[in-house]
Amino acid sequence: MEWIRLKAWLIETGAVRLSGEPAEPYISRSAAGPSAGTSGSLFFSIGGSRRVRAGIDGASPVEVVHRGDGEADLFIDGNVIHGMLEPAALHCPRQAYITVSGTCIFHCRYCPVPGLPGRRKEVAEIARMVENVADRVDAISITSGVASSIEEEEAYVLDVVSALRSFNLPIGVSIYPGPGTPARLRALGVVEVKFNIEAATEALFARMCPDLAWDVVWDALRSSVALFGKNRVYSNVIVGLGETDEDLERVMEDLAAIGVIPVLRPLTPAAALAGRPRPSAERLLSLYEIHARILRRVDLDPRRALTMCAACTGCDLTPGRDA
Repeated sequence: MEWIRLKAWLIETGAVRLSGEPAEPYISRSAAGPSAGTSGSLFFSIGGSRRVRAGIDGASPVEVVHRGDGEADLFIDGNVIHGMLEPAALHCPRQAYITVSGTCIFHCRYCPVPGLPGRRKEVAEIARMVENVADRVDAISITSGVASSIEEEEAYVLDVVSALRSFNLPIGVSIYPGPGTPARLRALGVVEVKFNIEAATEALFARMCPDLAWDVVWDALRSSVALFGKNRVYSNVIVGLGETDEDLERVMEDLAAIGVIPVLRPLTPAAALAGRPRPSAERLLSLYEIHARILRRVDLDPRRALTMCAACTGCDLTPGRDA
């Protein structure tokens, strides 16, 4: 089965049924985002360069049978695909991807974090976490909710970044930005940033994230390109919030035009959107073609990513990596 179609189907399904040998070392659990509070997920890969992340659900029509030592067979739609379960160092393979504050004062409609009993990790605790996996990661990625205010959260994340510089690994950061956030991150040696516009249109953003400001995120993205350089600035755009494909094409064009690589993130139904359907495989495949064409036109390449989602690719169809 063609990889990209397999991956699109798995993203649409959202989860797999896990059986076979014990697989706890290969199960990852999230402290932030729509997957926070779930029973965990796994990374199934083929050839070491193509991977997909799937939740674990005993009722899923797709089964992964762990044969031992990471070897696994995936059973889907009458097909059997042999691959590997990849261990997640911290949250995803080959990265220490850490959520600083697993709580948030904002209430984006797709995110369950404000309703979860999350906490903020201590700076020394985060440094120990990275130290424990430093021999099996290529990068450090930092994200965070907003525990008390945007300004206070940024200051805390800056302290975290300062404490992690001694590991001499590329650091990427994705937080809600304020004025001057990109420059302060760059001054500390951060190599990549991801500031998320989340929705394909300003009106949809206002409905989904009523406490946040669309223009602030765009301003941060524009200033970041000059600071961090080509292929180093990213932005999540969620697919499945009620936008049209034309809306998504337009916003991808707008992001690419200023040098930002869009990351199309399929909706994980949660929180106020728990009843929404996942985007269909066919829609994701159609959008992938548009996404790839736009990036080629402006010579942007997610394969150059060092950190965060574009380096992992588990949750999204990524042009260049999933062809």
